[in-house]
Amino acid sequence: MVWKLDGLDESDIRRPLVASGTNLLGLVKHLTLTESRYFGEVFDRPFPEPMPRWDDLAARGADMRAAEDESREDIVGRYRRVWAHSDATIAALPVDSPGFVPWWPRPRVMLFNVLVHVLTETARHAGHADIVREQIDGATGEGRW
Repeated sequence: MVWKLDGLDESDIRRPLVASGTNLLGLVKHLTLTESRYFGEVFDRPFPEPMPRWDDLAARGADMRAAEDESREDIVGRYRRVWAHSDATIAALPVDSPGFVPWWPRPRVMLFNVLVHVLTETARHAGHADIVREQIDGATGEGRW
């Protein structure tokens, strides 16, 4: 996700090109919040920095857009710290470790369920980022791997 920002200036990474107002930097911000929740609070291993809670209705949807006072460095840096926190949770817990996702209809889960969910969520938003990036400068991401 982070490399989707490469080579773009501030206006491009913040430019909303879909009706919802989602932008590239906002997608990174959203995945930061997603991972911090799923590999943090769900397994009683909260990410140590302040993050909006899942039940904060006032903040709902704001994570898909980067605010003017949020820098690229701040958002990407927090995403990288959340990666490290997520990796530590994954390394520390067996795949069948129990977790609790209060916003799911069946809230009792295992780490395996969360791994699959976050992978799916990340892949979906990477696709969104592909579409937004292609609208900005035609870059499709082919040949990056």
